[in-house]
Amino acid sequence: MKIGDVAKATGLSIKSIRYYHDIGLVQAERGDNGYREYNSSQLEALQFVQHCRELGFSIEECKDLLQLKHDPQRCASDVKRLASEHLKVLEQRMASLADLHAELSELVNQCHGGDSPDCPIIEGLSGKSCCHH
Repeated sequence: MKIGDVAKATGLSIKSIRYYHDIGLVQAERGDNGYREYNSSQLEALQFVQHCRELGFSIEECKDLLQLKHDPQRCASDVKRLASEHLKVLEQRMASLADLHAELSELVNQCHGGDSPDCPIIEGLSGKSCCHH
């Protein structure tokens, strides 16, 4: 399967597929014409990586998960540990986003809009607001 077809099948960009090839994450075979050719197992690996990336795993974590996926001797506890660590990071990000949401919501609520140049949002973003954390 050619790289353009792989991109369509996986939802990955051609640039990402080439990058994953270049870093050794999922490598294609080179045909006689020099083009990358992907087989079904490489396509499946790219789909797996794409799903991992959608869940926010780093490239290094994707590499570890892919290795675990292909290891028939893997321990589910290793997979769970990696996923649990990532889940903690996501939870920290969510808490941080909730704080940002609360701060921005307060600024938006303080601003009445209109034609006046006075704007609590601009003041808040400048660090001049009472609700700045």
